[in-house]
Amino acid sequence: MARKRKGRDISGWVLVDKPAGVTSTAVVGKVRWAFEAKKAGHAGTLDPDATGMLPIALGEATKTIPYLGDALKAYDFLVRWGRATTTDDAEGEVIETSQARPTEAEIHAALPAFVGDIRQVPPQFSAVKVDGARAYDLAREGEVMELESRDLYVDELSLTACPDRDHARFHFVCGSGGYVRSIARDLGSALGCLGHVVTLRRTWVGPFDIEEAVALSRIEELARTPEIDALLAPVATALDYMPELRATELGAHRLRHGNPGQVLPGAVEYGDLAWASFDGQPVAVGRFRAGELHPERVFNL
Repeated sequence: MARKRKGRDISGWVLVDKPAGVTSTAVVGKVRWAFEAKKAGHAGTLDPDATGMLPIALGEATKTIPYLGDALKAYDFLVRWGRATTTDDAEGEVIETSQARPTEAEIHAALPAFVGDIRQVPPQFSAVKVDGARAYDLAREGEVMELESRDLYVDELSLTACPDRDHARFHFVCGSGGYVRSIARDLGSALGCLGHVVTLRRTWVGPFDIEEAVALSRIEELARTPEIDALLAPVATALDYMPELRATELGAHRLRHGNPGQVLPGAVEYGDLAWASFDGQPVAVGRFRAGELHPERVFNL
């Protein structure tokens, strides 16, 4: 007989301003412990040394994570010119140097090639799987891999400052699967000066903005107290970009049992992805067809 998972049946989003020096998985574990939640997950890994927005889903909110997969994400990062590293960031060993330094005009001229639909090779130290193993595990063993390039949509890459001739700051907005470290590496290569990421901060993920995030230290302060629940954002927050349809009472009942359910007319077309609500709570996400929502995910709230 399967063991019953311990913890509270609590659902919602915890928007964490992740500090440097801790993995995303470790943050999820701390948040789950602090809320005494049965189930937790996160939307988009951040490197251990990166900071910023890490949305963590508890309970039924974990069912909305797949719908954030294609959401745009924004980053602010600092590049150091003149050095290539094994990890494409400041933690790695320097493997090549250059005395060349780009001008602001040269940087601006290089940026359009990195915007739109591009191909990107992940860093050697990344979570990409190679023959069933993680690339970063193979890289730690000294193996150099030829990783395949992957499609990436880049909505924006802009130069925001040049503090000195060795550094440049950028703002970056991309779709799923983007590596800021690869952008720094490839931009340095294109400019003929080499480059790697020094600091990286994620400022928003889809509907979640860093201004709404809470420090991990604050979560630890409130851990396992009644006050901590005030930090929860509603499950439906992750669905803000998706059309909402109001279910009828009978429709909500059918949807909760995994069946197509009647919804009131809304701003959707046949086949559109939408979510249904009843009495202010999300009931299901699915496809709209002929007055009904056909559920893909059902919420037990």
